[in-house]
Amino acid sequence: MQLLLLLVAFLLPHRAGAGEIIGGQEARPHSHPYMAYILTQTQAGRSYCGGFLVREDFVMTAAHCKGSRMRVILGAHNIRREERTQQRLFVLRAIQHPGFNEQNNLNDIMLLQLENNARQNQFVRPVALPRTQARLNPGALCTVAGWGLVGLHRRTHRLQDVRLRVERDEECIERFGAYNGQREICVGDRSERKITFLGDAGGPLVCNDVAQGVVSHGRSNGTPPAVFTRVARFLPWINNTMAQFKQQEAN
Repeated sequence: MQLLLLLVAFLLPHRAGAGEIIGGQEARPHSHPYMAYILTQTQAGRSYCGGFLVREDFVMTAAHCKGSRMRVILGAHNIRREERTQQRLFVLRAIQHPGFNEQNNLNDIMLLQLENNARQNQFVRPVALPRTQARLNPGALCTVAGWGLVGLHRRTHRLQDVRLRVERDEECIERFGAYNGQREICVGDRSERKITFLGDAGGPLVCNDVAQGVVSHGRSNGTPPAVFTRVARFLPWINNTMAQFKQQEAN
């Protein structure tokens, strides 16, 4: 039976609707050691986001996930339990991309500097970032992972994952007026009932063990494709930001 799940919950923009990923399954425990579960306090209350460890002291997520009193859980499979593999860390500072646009979600990327370094082991390990700004080829198969619902009113606390296909920019240009192929990736085959959606924000699109995208937004009716922020386009900002705050802490 086709599995319906809602990944990590942080509200996407108002044009996105009921959040679910279609066609996923429970991940093999700790097969995605870079995954982060982000707890955030906002004016509307407590919210959740996905994210991913990119260095021992930095987690990447979506810019629209920003809130106050942010905490990160690493090394989790079942986020309801206090697993011995888990590391719970406070966020020292949340650094949104300076060009983030709340109206159209352009530049929807953020770095979270952790108050303490993560301890790297088999359960907690950064994911590689792209080394160049080369674009993904349409048809590439990638993985998204996160936590959420396995039905409209039933939540799963165990990590789930799903395989999605990279599409041509034209597929998203047709559906999203503000789509920018230089800064975003179009993901999800229209002919398949598999897609990220509301509640999936900040999670990584991992292709051949490299984090190529960050879940940003999708359609209100939950049909593919969806839009991911293109990590490769932001490499200069990512590297400069992490180097800047590393140096500040050293000083």
